[in-house]
Amino acid sequence: MHKSFKRYLPSALTAIALLSTVLLGNNIAFADSLGDSIAELQHGWAKAYYLTPEPQKISAFENLATKSHQIEIANPGRAEPLVWEAIVLSSYAKFEGGLGALNKVKAARDLLVRAEKIQPDVLGGSIYTSLGSLYYKVPHWPISFGDKDKAREYLVKAIKINPNGIDANYFYGDFLLEQGDYTQAKIYLEKAMSASPRPGREDADQGRRIEVSQLLEKLKLHS
Repeated sequence: MHKSFKRYLPSALTAIALLSTVLLGNNIAFADSLGDSIAELQHGWAKAYYLTPEPQKISAFENLATKSHQIEIANPGRAEPLVWEAIVLSSYAKFEGGLGALNKVKAARDLLVRAEKIQPDVLGGSIYTSLGSLYYKVPHWPISFGDKDKAREYLVKAIKINPNGIDANYFYGDFLLEQGDYTQAKIYLEKAMSASPRPGREDADQGRRIEVSQLLEKLKLHS
């Protein structure tokens, strides 16, 4: 090895090591920033969905939709922002109603399909829980894309990814109840009720458990 090269080699290695540290630090900061943004959306959604008075819900979800879209644009190639923008739009559509709601649920479906291509099992199967709920809640063609068979397919996928999750079991239980399968609906709703708490999602869990309790009460009418 040439002497002059040997002389500069330690400095070059040091520079590479420092550059690697900076790049790694930037990646960690990027990940933490996205995580903080998603957590902010999650808490904002729980507040808007469960705690905000009915007359103010549309305004709350309009603001969340704007924020979720900004996060999605700022993080290209990531599945999490796509999923949460879809969740926000779906909830916005629920409270808005009308033709505007149909456009929002279609946009939500398209976001979830994009997220599936990036990371199918992201957020504990939330893609399939959300797709499943959309397909059994929205009207059938020619009004919209509702399809009970597709709904079941997606909800079963969600259960396979997250068999003990509160959302996966809640939505599948709700779907089964709607289909008149009361025995199976009770099984999944009871699993939802006994699901382990999700760290950082206490507000959403509390609201979801109330919804599960309401469905279990509804089931008693069919026992």
